[in-house]
Amino acid sequence: MSAPSSPTWLLAATRRRSSYADLRISDAERSEVADLLSRHYGDGRLDQAEFNERLDQAMKAKTYKDLSGLFADLPPTEAAGASGPPRTAEPVRHRRHLHLNHRALVLLLVVAIAVVAGHALVWSLGPWAWIGLLVVIVLVATRPPGRRP
Repeated sequence: MSAPSSPTWLLAATRRRSSYADLRISDAERSEVADLLSRHYGDGRLDQAEFNERLDQAMKAKTYKDLSGLFADLPPTEAAGASGPPRTAEPVRHRRHLHLNHRALVLLLVVAIAVVAGHALVWSLGPWAWIGLLVVIVLVATRPPGRRP
């Protein structure tokens, strides 16, 4: 059985039933294994020879069974789901991004309200403007001919 630092899909595949071990793996899964091995190598847990050997085994793997033992002696990494303290820079950046999103949403809301209010104002005052124009036309048309300015 592999250690908790194995990719979650590998753990799930080996825990569900034994027949999963004979299923073929994809290039993406091989790449994920290679990335985890690179992390362990970068952290100094594997020397160059061990890293090359395990990476070669991972790249040549055809089934899940071929990947067994690659992570047996390695601790969990962040990518494998280990919980660690959250980084402080990411939440601040995330909050700043949310703040900018809120500004954009408020601006969009203000523009929408202005357009709707302007439209409603034109429609509510529009008939009065037409009535006023008709009154002016009627007054000009019904004025006696001798009183022209």
